[in-house]
Amino acid sequence: MNTNFAIIGGDLRMIKLAKLLAKDDRRVYLYGLENHAEELETIKNIIFCNTLNQALQDAKIIIGPIPFSSNEKEVNTPFGKNVISIEELLRNISSKMLIAGSISPQVNELAKKHLVQIVDIMKREELAILNAISTAEGAIEIAISNTDKIIQGSNVLILGFGRIGKVLARKMQALSANVTCAVRKKEDIAWLKAYGYQVNNINTLAEELSQYDIIINTVPHLVLTKRRLEYVKPNCLLMDLASKPGGMDETRIKERGLKFIWALALPGKVAPVTSAEFIKDTIDYILEENMV
Repeated sequence: MNTNFAIIGGDLRMIKLAKLLAKDDRRVYLYGLENHAEELETIKNIIFCNTLNQALQDAKIIIGPIPFSSNEKEVNTPFGKNVISIEELLRNISSKMLIAGSISPQVNELAKKHLVQIVDIMKREELAILNAISTAEGAIEIAISNTDKIIQGSNVLILGFGRIGKVLARKMQALSANVTCAVRKKEDIAWLKAYGYQVNNINTLAEELSQYDIIINTVPHLVLTKRRLEYVKPNCLLMDLASKPGGMDETRIKERGLKFIWALALPGKVAPVTSAEFIKDTIDYILEENMV
């Protein structure tokens, strides 16, 4: 498949992805990755572009960052020199396919207006599951680096039992942590008992929060409220893996002086090469399904 690609913005995963695509003899146009893409400068089939239009002109598939935007107005370009407005990008890729991650309803509506076929790659189950592995391993790395105890024997509370919660609980248990998961659904409670984890009801958390050395949130809405945070012991490590607005009251955490890490986009930080491989495979599946 010799489809031309444009990669617009993104983090280290996109740089590694460009290398993988070029290795498959695909032409890749880059824009919004100027500050950290030195390793791509001598690779055949990779073209650095000075303008957005130049990058889009001959590309059939446009690849955006994961997440696509943090403010619904601009494309995420942590390695770029210029601001790229979402409106401008969509206006210039009419009738082409845009593949990116964590796309908001507002951006989806804007894409329809500009006749852009937009695919949220993070809604693909195969990628979401594989990304959960990188996220869980990254969370464990952070926990080891930011506590004064080993994981073995530590009391760990995981809020939520979705993809990330499942993988994280299993890996923490393999390190001999005392793992508790706080959930709401009866079927999740049954699975937790089957796996041998301790169980808490996420809706009634209170005094029991004082027993944990590490609390990790995976739920994308507020769970550790101001009231509940009063029960958390002073030396507990709080970690939030959920995207904004997150699941912990950051204001109250700061007021109490608790140790808190909001660990977003861990796959791109802890395992960019592996994450890029997962993304490439998923893009290939998408193109096969759309006969591109």
